[in-house]
Amino acid sequence: MADKRTTGMSANWRPNTEQNYVSSSVLPKGYCSINHGEVRVRFAPSPTGFLHLGGLRTALYNFIFAKKYGGSFVLRMEDTDQSRLVPGAADSIEDMLEWAGIAPDESPRRGGPTGPYLQSHRLDLYTESALRLVDTGHAYRCFCSTQRLELLKREALRSGQTPRYDNRCRHLRDDQVEEKLSRGLPHVIRFRLEPGVEAFQDLVFGWNRHEVAEVEGDPVVMKADGFPTYHLANVVDDHHMRISHVLRGSEWLISTSKHLLMYRALGWLPPAFGHLPLLTNKDGSKLSKRQGDIFIQSYQRDGTLPEALLDIITNCGSGFNSNHMGRKIDELISEFNHLKITTHSALLDLEKLPEFNRIHLQRQIEDKEPCDRLVRDLQGQIQQAHGERIQDQDVLQTEYITRILQLRKGHISSLKELVAPEYAYLWVRPSISHQQVAALTSEAQHIFTLVLGLMAESGEGLTMERLNVDLKALAKQANATKYREVMKLLRLALSGLQQGPSVAEMVVSLGPVEVSHRLQSVLKLPQTQTD
Repeated sequence: MADKRTTGMSANWRPNTEQNYVSSSVLPKGYCSINHGEVRVRFAPSPTGFLHLGGLRTALYNFIFAKKYGGSFVLRMEDTDQSRLVPGAADSIEDMLEWAGIAPDESPRRGGPTGPYLQSHRLDLYTESALRLVDTGHAYRCFCSTQRLELLKREALRSGQTPRYDNRCRHLRDDQVEEKLSRGLPHVIRFRLEPGVEAFQDLVFGWNRHEVAEVEGDPVVMKADGFPTYHLANVVDDHHMRISHVLRGSEWLISTSKHLLMYRALGWLPPAFGHLPLLTNKDGSKLSKRQGDIFIQSYQRDGTLPEALLDIITNCGSGFNSNHMGRKIDELISEFNHLKITTHSALLDLEKLPEFNRIHLQRQIEDKEPCDRLVRDLQGQIQQAHGERIQDQDVLQTEYITRILQLRKGHISSLKELVAPEYAYLWVRPSISHQQVAALTSEAQHIFTLVLGLMAESGEGLTMERLNVDLKALAKQANATKYREVMKLLRLALSGLQQGPSVAEMVVSLGPVEVSHRLQSVLKLPQTQTD
């Protein structure tokens, strides 16, 4: 791919695959070892917060990759940072994946053959691996105090350098380590970074190699509380869960060389790696969790369809053979091509989301089963929004709501619009004053009588096309009221509004019985008030 770049190496550098650690990540450019039934990918969020757009996009690409190649999509919760856990976040993340239609095959909730799927339930595995690294000389115990580490950090910042651990404890003799352990001193385990990092072939960014030992101190892999850090836990879990391909955000690209060193130290074959470009705002700025609208729960609450959300976060990016609005998950899977994922950030224009939602909402209205679900959803919203103000319970009938949806499809972007004040007339009879009617015409009684006759003649066979013709003919029978004022009068009587859908659509929506009821209610006002 033309936009692939080599990171951390000169432009002319090429790997020597005979000398480098050969793995599924060290392969010809663009190569991806994919055999049906062998692909296993994972989404591994930390439940220190709720699922946001960036996380949903990472999960989606993993889901699509698994389904495209007949594999499994695993959800693993990386809950080792116990101090930052948010109550309910783990359940909410899985809830949102299910709502979005990309439910995992294996997860904390669903179980599976390689569980448990909460890292806090896998501590023995991490301890075993950390001690193995210590025993083989690839890791060591570090007894440096928090105070000393803080001084190192401050000194580095003062001199304009990037803070890094000075690897002091890697030089402790065995007898010194034993003496400190016998005193019960708290300690962590650090991984020994060594020069000579092997290159790896990223599925998106091409050949990469980062000499982490030159720029970083030895990283902590096991904390003093017995919990692992991300670097060790993700390596151990990906190995034991038989993950074949790691698709994650590009912010982890620079850490991959470190992880490959751990795979080599543990004697394990690493998975293939693909780092997805960032999802950013349309101006290229970073999506921030402080933007309240990036959390998936807020979109669900605001009436966004999951199909629209998946559509827009793939439409702005890459990885598909074509790109157009209105794609559903089966189309995304069919059109997916990992070779087409570029390194460019995906610029997300959320101002376009209502249009994506409008398209998917229209498609669902036109499909009976999804439409039935929309009807049930809208029934609940109507009752919640209007409750005791509903005079006629027939407005909650499936047939009536279906008719409204069919008439409004293509015009609304969300079901919530139909319970907003401008559509209240569909569910609640408006209250009309004689002053409002008199301000439009003195012929209200005559016009309403003509429309009542039209309703009686038309019966249930009302169509907008026929009504538009009949209403124009009817308006000509008024003596001093022009067509425009006749439409204003009818719109007022039927909805209490001055603007909105066409009068013909209002009539078809409400039906002849309800239209007649509303017009008769106006006619029952004292004669002097309407003439």
